[in-house]
Amino acid sequence: MTDFYQSYKNAVDRFIGQALQEDIEAGDHSSNACFNDATVREAVLKVKNDCVIAGIELAEKIFHHYDVAVEMETLVKEGDVLQSEAVAFRVKGKAKSLLPTERLVLNCMQRMSGIATLSRRLSEKIKHTDCKILDTRKTTPGFRYPEKWAVSIGGGYNHRMGLFDAIMIKDNHIDFCGGVKPALIKTKAYLDQNQYDIPVIVEVRNDQEITQVMDFPWVKRILLDNMTPKILAEKIEKINGKFETEASGNITEDTLLSYAETGVNYVSMGAITYGAIPIDLSLKAV
Repeated sequence: MTDFYQSYKNAVDRFIGQALQEDIEAGDHSSNACFNDATVREAVLKVKNDCVIAGIELAEKIFHHYDVAVEMETLVKEGDVLQSEAVAFRVKGKAKSLLPTERLVLNCMQRMSGIATLSRRLSEKIKHTDCKILDTRKTTPGFRYPEKWAVSIGGGYNHRMGLFDAIMIKDNHIDFCGGVKPALIKTKAYLDQNQYDIPVIVEVRNDQEITQVMDFPWVKRILLDNMTPKILAEKIEKINGKFETEASGNITEDTLLSYAETGVNYVSMGAITYGAIPIDLSLKAV
């Protein structure tokens, strides 16, 4: 697993700052009313459901963004499988630092652990194949980086992070341009003119579009959209390993295996982020 935080540090730090500002604004009146600056307390992060734990590193970044003096002792590793009642970490610091950050830490870790748990379950279903599960851009606005971080912690893989780090020519791009060929001619001119070295993925719907894409060998991946496993297998045979392949569109946990066993390189699933059930966690004083 790559170091997600170092790869996307600026974006993650930006998220933390914006999320804290959203919750605190002019100050945490509840904590300010109850405690002075000298009050130091300890708490533990308790897991209430069996899960793949995720977001420990993000929790530490949140605490330290607010107060660098907060001490955090991690008791498990990111991505560990935990049973209900397990303790993931201990944290010690000013009460006026722990309480304003508590809700953000829990919101992030509950959601991330749910996504990591689903990602691990789906990955285990197809581990005997060479297929990899990708997330998508069907993420919560403002929370994309933690959600995609959780996918990778659970054993899945990240698709493009946004519109800026890959080109994906989808059906509307093709239709607006008048076909695959003109869309790709314009794309190549754009890449050359700006000297961009970014991957290009093209969504196709039929044999004609596959044939047209194969005339552009610089394309990285062909995305086969909304096809049954039987039809997908036929298209992959036609492509014959000359391009990476990806399947997407209405793929569920129940049908995932049948798609993975077609020989496709990737399966992208929006539900890996938007369909995950959050894990119940709590930060309790000790």
